[in-house]
Amino acid sequence: MAAVGAFLAGGLPAGATLSNFSGSVSGGYTGGGSGLNQVIPDNTPAGVAYQINFNDSLAWSITAISVTMNISGGYNGDLYAYLSHGNTLVTLLNPNPAMSSSGFNSVTLGETGSAIPTGGSGALTGSYVAYGNLSAFNNTDPNGAWTLFFADMSPGDTSTLNSFSLDITAVPEPVNVALGVFGMFAVLMGWLRWRPRQKDAH
Repeated sequence: MAAVGAFLAGGLPAGATLSNFSGSVSGGYTGGGSGLNQVIPDNTPAGVAYQINFNDSLAWSITAISVTMNISGGYNGDLYAYLSHGNTLVTLLNPNPAMSSSGFNSVTLGETGSAIPTGGSGALTGSYVAYGNLSAFNNTDPNGAWTLFFADMSPGDTSTLNSFSLDITAVPEPVNVALGVFGMFAVLMGWLRWRPRQKDAH
């Protein structure tokens, strides 16, 4: 699969919406694309790719990540997909002729759970473990560009990527937490030092 993913899509189809990551520490961070209606080219490793950005002035540490996707038509077992950030690349889907047939209906791939089932017919739905180990992103800083890539590696069926979302749970780096505590301590000490002193009672 070394040659897969060499091509990065130059633009979005008409009407597509792509969002950078947004959210909060308590609720997690989400980014992705909707209204894509992007045909994944049949029987070629060129594929299609989308980039979304995580941009925050603080350093964060990832604790969990998942990818949710909606793909219609085609044959699920033809598809290869990966998620990459920095020097880390994790395979989400790997071609498997025994996989179920037509599409992924709000399928979430995470770090734990059961493997994508083989056999069956119709669109797959539910939550499963990614082919690769998404925990490889844990304890890294999410800031920067993330790339989600899809390729159809076999002839005869055509899949359409309709939407996807990336969900990241992250916490501030320990050094930032320590600096925040130190900053509050410094402010408190300054206030105690400079607060008006009461005159001694006589």
